[in-house]
Amino acid sequence: MPIEVKSFTSQADETKEMPNARVESVNVLGQRVMKLTLAPEWKWSRDIKPIVGTSSCQATHTGIIVEGTIHCVCDDGSEATYSEGDAYAISPNHDAWCVGGARAVVYEFAGVWGE
Repeated sequence: MPIEVKSFTSQADETKEMPNARVESVNVLGQRVMKLTLAPEWKWSRDIKPIVGTSSCQATHTGIIVEGTIHCVCDDGSEATYSEGDAYAISPNHDAWCVGGARAVVYEFAGVWGE
């Protein structure tokens, strides 16, 4: 099959409800794509750290933010804020959270989130 199209709404291969976050995943032609909907109060170190048990997020992320704003701080002190329309890539060893009192929606194309 040279083309595969799936809807996050009706054909998600996996859906996870996590504290202040919803993660929907689809697999298309062997590639995993995730939609993350993060509540305005979402913060990795408060909401996800207790689940995964690491001191900071150990995943690599590559994606596009389509709604809201997220601030990310790496263990080495580097940081960035990204908002609607921005593409991003984040190395392991970081914390991140929503800013501005609004939810964030991102689509990620690489890495493993919340696992």
